[in-house]
Order: sequence, then structure tokens, then C-alpha cells
Amino acid sequence: MPDFDVLVIGAGHAGVEAAWAAAQMGCRVGICTLSNDTVAGMPCNPAVGGTAKGHLVREIDALGGLMGLAIDATGIQFKLLNRSRGPAVWSPRAQADKRRYGGWVRSALEAVPGIEWLVGEVYGIRPNDQVWSLDIIHRTHDSSQKESVSARKVIVATGTFLNGLIHVGPETFPSGRYGEESSTALAESIRTIGFRMGRLLLVRLRKPHSQLERTMNPSFSAGGASRRPTTAA
Repeated sequence: MPDFDVLVIGAGHAGVEAAWAAAQMGCRVGICTLSNDTVAGMPCNPAVGGTAKGHLVREIDALGGLMGLAIDATGIQFKLLNRSRGPAVWSPRAQADKRRYGGWVRSALEAVPGIEWLVGEVYGIRPNDQVWSLDIIHRTHDSSQKESVSARKVIVATGTFLNGLIHVGPETFPSGRYGEESSTALAESIRTIGFRMGRLLLVRLRKPHSQLERTMNPSFSAGGASRRPTTAA
């Protein structure tokens, strides 16, 4: 008998919803995360909803998901965007207390009897008859311990951590979020069992475009620095 009916890899926004939904269906759920401190993390703009996303939050809420409950409990501002335009583009958006949001979600999942937490890194996954076998390494400051678990179904919700790369100017290095490790071993394991891997490129500018262009080193551009006038958004 496998250890879990469903094992979720990753405890970001997608992972916690997957674990919550599976537990509501009566499954024995394992959720594996690199750290309990980053559950449902909001590293950038701590907003839920907004243009092109607000309707998704409403759909999650209608299906019994966790995000709507979490933002109701931890929101500090609720606003309907684009009210000066037609109803087709009205967008509900809420700003959250980012630290309370992640803590609330973690507490909600911890209160569900059918969910077990596995704090560590999944570095191997392989099919084994009718179940999946997963290898996990648990690290502390001065030691590490490995274990293997099994599950009928596996949900990979690692987001940008799966074989993640960060590009800063001419430098490229493995990372999940900035300053956190990427899941390179898991990515290689998934590739080994026959899944085709791709990459989603996310571009993030830390300065407004006008400031960035004024401080740009033109040697990185074949055509030199742009002479077009720019304005900050």
C-alpha cells in the first residue's frame, strides 16, 4: 500500500490548492516543500486578483479552493479596478499582508487531518508498478537524511524552481526565487523517465524603464544605447 494517495511537490499557490482539494476529496495527502517559511509565499507584489486574474480567483473560490478564504482573512485593501470603463474589464483585486497570508494558509492546511508535511527536496521520481516512488532529502544546518516514499498520484507544482535559472546582466546561475535553490535534480529525474522539458522565460525589471535605460551599459547591445525618449510608467 502506498504511503499517500496524492503527493504534491511544492507548497506555493498551486501546490497548496492541490493539497487542499485532494484532502477535501478524502485522499491521504503528502505535501513536500523546501521550507515551511515559504508556504504560499508572496515574494513580490502581495496582491490577489487584478486584471486578467481576478476571475480566476473567483473560479477557485467557487470550486471550494483556499485562496479566497485566505485573502478574506488577511487582506488589507479590497478594490475593484477599471470602474471608469465597462463591466467587462472590471477586476477585483485585494492587497494582502504577505506574512500573515502565508502563515494563515499553512495553519489551514495543518488543521486538516489527512495532510502530512514533508520538509525537504524531492531529488528523484520513478514509476514503480502502479505507484510512484519518490526520493527526498531532508537537510538541517549540520546534517541531511534521505527517505523514500510512495504515492498513487504525484502533482508537480514547483513553479519557477524546477531547473530554474536567473539571468542578471551577463551572469546566469541556478536559482528558484532569488537566493533560493532550484530543483535541478528533480528536473533531471523527470527528464530521465521520458517527459519533455521546456522553459518559460520570465523577465523582471527592478527599476522603471526610463531609469534602467539611462544606466544601461551600451556594450551589452549590438546597436548601442537607444536614443528614443522614454517615460516612466
